[in-house]
Amino acid sequence: MKRRPLFVAPLAALAALAALAAPAAQAPPLVRFGVVTDLHYADIDPIGARTYRESDDKLAECVQVMNAKDVTFLIELGDFKDQDKTPDETRTLGYLQKIESVFAGFKGPRYHVIGNHDTDSLSKTQYLAAAPNAGIVPNATRYTFVSGGVRFVVLDASHKADGTDYDHGNFEWSDSNVDAPQIEWLAKTLAASREPVIVFVHQQLDGTGAYYVKNAPQVREALEKSGNVIAVLQGHRHEGGFSTINGIPYFTFRGLIEGAGPWNSAYSIVDVMPDLSIRVLGYRQAASRQFRAAAAARLSPVVSRLSPVASRLP
Repeated sequence: MKRRPLFVAPLAALAALAALAAPAAQAPPLVRFGVVTDLHYADIDPIGARTYRESDDKLAECVQVMNAKDVTFLIELGDFKDQDKTPDETRTLGYLQKIESVFAGFKGPRYHVIGNHDTDSLSKTQYLAAAPNAGIVPNATRYTFVSGGVRFVVLDASHKADGTDYDHGNFEWSDSNVDAPQIEWLAKTLAASREPVIVFVHQQLDGTGAYYVKNAPQVREALEKSGNVIAVLQGHRHEGGFSTINGIPYFTFRGLIEGAGPWNSAYSIVDVMPDLSIRVLGYRQAASRQFRAAAAARLSPVVSRLSPVASRLP
């Protein structure tokens, strides 16, 4: 497919980016990373505003920008690929391999979050074999790593109510759960962390309804009890959104797939500042926002005493 030329963000977005970026000369971020979500790549015709075939070109633009901006790492928050109307494992795996090859153009560590569409014709094992995470043990769908004095925790909410994995489409997309062993692992990981924590997840944790994790209250309880979570960054709901619950900000990124043409794309750069405020700089149709968790004031002095050297743990 012929590549479309690279365009920068629209004028309104550029103005927002310039305003948010103004303090950077005075206080560089602890860590700067890239986020993209809900690409749904597949070689199929559009359905409504979902332009499946365009996601590879849109991602190529994202990767080019992330390389130019020298972000520390790039993470996609799930629904990386999609499938044909009649599910076909071989073709679906081909879509995953194609979009991962574009993602691999990023010149730094790459990470994935499991989304519901990532297992619609595949197992999680098949998915991770084709889309590995930098420095993370194979087959780990939940994991943690440290960069710039901040701990990042990736959750897998693609489980049915009985705790079993999503696998080859054996699920209802609205039955999303974080399984009990993972909640136990999350609580222990948070309790042991010396660093402030940012959580990544595909399905949303900040509400109730079809788009939200069914046992989100139990997950939020673990996050709130720890006292060290400064943000939850999520995908799934393509229009994006923002909320704060008990002092923890929940930012939902806009899906890249929505709309035809390179201007109808969405990807973001996230800066974690020394005071632990978070700046989201949105490109194309992605929103820009700055926010700060209630715990940030207490945690920010701790960050200055921590080493910025990145480490990764399963």
